[in-house]
Amino acid sequence: MAFGRLWWLVFTAVLAWSAWQPHDYPTWWLEVIPALVAAAVLFFTRRRFPLTPMLYLLILLHSIILMVGGHYTYAEVPLGQWWMDWLGFARNNYDKLGHLAQGFVPALVARELFIRLRIVRGHRWQGFLAVCVALAISAFYELIEWWVALLSGQGAEAFLGTQGYVWDTQSDMFMALIGAGIAVWTLGRWQDRQISRLAQA
Repeated sequence: MAFGRLWWLVFTAVLAWSAWQPHDYPTWWLEVIPALVAAAVLFFTRRRFPLTPMLYLLILLHSIILMVGGHYTYAEVPLGQWWMDWLGFARNNYDKLGHLAQGFVPALVARELFIRLRIVRGHRWQGFLAVCVALAISAFYELIEWWVALLSGQGAEAFLGTQGYVWDTQSDMFMALIGAGIAVWTLGRWQDRQISRLAQA
């Protein structure tokens, strides 16, 4: 399948670039591990339980966001620096894009699983619980950041990327909530159509 080969080509190319002389390797590993885990899961389930093309594309985009953040650290990503200069931000907000994606993509993954595995019936419940799952994942990720900070002390500063913002944790989860809500609201019907075509195939 051409789409599948292109997916892996892009993923591998960005991963190789990200791993080449990153800011520091401990932070790189912490940031990129979720993308590597997702890629492994997709690889081993690609025939038994293929996802919709839309979801594969969104997972790839989320992985790229993680790999870019891992290469530079979130506080040093050039795109975020450009936002700072253009919009007058006091901090590099690239991490907020990452947390928006952290809600956006998992919500649609959860929704697709709810529908295809018949875990939840009713579109409203599917959407609501998909948002809840995404928010739970975001909250758990914040706990992971806390545990890493406790274990590594100052070494976790690049991973946390708080940049002195006292409400960083809460705003991260809020961005994930916004991303999840937007995803379900804007892409739910498109996802339904792709799920139907996948079932017919």
